[in-house]
Amino acid sequence: MTPASKATGPQTALAPANNGLFYAGGWHAPVAGEYIDITEPGSGRQLGRAPVATSVDAELAVAAAKKGFAVWRDTPPLERARVLKSIAAKLRLHADELALLDAADCGNPVKEMAADVMVAAALFEFFAGLVTELKGASIPMGPNAVNFSVREPLGVVARIVAFNHPFMFAAGKMAAPLAAGNAIIIKPPEQAPLSALRLAEIVGDMLPPGVLSILPGGREVGMALVAHKDVAMIGLVGSVPTGRAVMKLAAERLKPVLLELGGKNALIAYPDVDPAEVAAGIVAGMNFTWCGQSCGSTSRAFVHADIYDEVIAAVKLQCAQYVPGLPTDYATSMGAIISREQHDKVLGFIASAKSDGATLVCGGKVPDAPELAGGFYVEPTVFADVTQNMRIASEEIFGPVLSILKWNDEEAMMEDVNGVDYGLTCAIWTNDLEKAHRTAQRTQAGFVWINEVGKHFLGAPFGGVKQSGIGREECLAELLAFTSEKNIHISLRRVARKD
Repeated sequence: MTPASKATGPQTALAPANNGLFYAGGWHAPVAGEYIDITEPGSGRQLGRAPVATSVDAELAVAAAKKGFAVWRDTPPLERARVLKSIAAKLRLHADELALLDAADCGNPVKEMAADVMVAAALFEFFAGLVTELKGASIPMGPNAVNFSVREPLGVVARIVAFNHPFMFAAGKMAAPLAAGNAIIIKPPEQAPLSALRLAEIVGDMLPPGVLSILPGGREVGMALVAHKDVAMIGLVGSVPTGRAVMKLAAERLKPVLLELGGKNALIAYPDVDPAEVAAGIVAGMNFTWCGQSCGSTSRAFVHADIYDEVIAAVKLQCAQYVPGLPTDYATSMGAIISREQHDKVLGFIASAKSDGATLVCGGKVPDAPELAGGFYVEPTVFADVTQNMRIASEEIFGPVLSILKWNDEEAMMEDVNGVDYGLTCAIWTNDLEKAHRTAQRTQAGFVWINEVGKHFLGAPFGGVKQSGIGREECLAELLAFTSEKNIHISLRRVARKD
């Protein structure tokens, strides 16, 4: 039964049968014996328990991963591709239960989490199809030598992933390293680790022992993996402060990193667009469905003065479709904030916007529905009359708070757009082709939409500039990042002819 065919109403998620660490092809209790209770952001109820890995567990997992790598590295590329495609097929079979578990664990609506499982499966298939593109090149050296390069896997690599898409990140970030022939260690988010453990239950036996490890835990195990001499590369999806800490520690061993970090992304609306159409784009780009907990959310909308009032009125109407509800209900259009700490942070930003003089258009409150009383909810919140010097326009909130800024002067507007430390995404709305290209070139962002928002496209490089990250994902460049290039030079001995 597909998610779309399910009856609506809250569903019950089942925690994984195993609550240990997964490495060396099996399940292991954490050496320190520590576990934490996992609660549902949508209800406050306990969902299950998760192990807490430490640096000792990391040492054991890395040792096992080295052995697994020796096997997986020598597995022919097309055989690796076959395994990855089989994993994709198996994930699709378990999409419903994985979506429900993620919804309960991280607070995002179950309908959206079902789509996340499909994205993860698509990533496995995509990178499986690229294994034969791990090519080197030949370099002409004349008649007495042959010179060429080959690409080789790095070894054991680790990826630390975020809480806003727990399963999609845990599963999807495995695909490129595995396709390249590496062993992979995933550290799932401390706040929402359960779907990663279920992932190991589903696909762990499809790979040689040691090739896949899942190590839930906090900062200790994450930093242990970053510092470990036998971990060849680190990938992170997380905050800017965490990215800086990872990069600083990785630099001690000159270890490469792939970082997808935060964003304070702009949407630019020119006066030649339809106000209702751009309003729909503004609201969609904010990702209210998962409470704005998205690094790519276009949380700053720069709207030209000629259409400003009309756009604000239309935005308010558009926001009405997002009503906070129980994440495990298939009818829910907007979920819960991940934790009480983050919930309080979002409410603090709303209070600061009011004190700074921004005009509240809609939202700004905790919903009062009785069934939501135990969870962490905030209404979709929109502020108008925002200026770039306000906190809500300059700092990443990671919550459902949208800032709308009015502009008249294009130069001043572009200065504000580029005036933050972030540079992940930008959306430009105009019917003028010349304006679209000019603005896209001037925007300091790694990924730009024109008359579109939010969508990712497999094969199109995704990543940021400035403090929003290093490297590109979801494309061939991600696959190549998990390899090293080796040059081989062969001298051809000249043999005297014998007549």
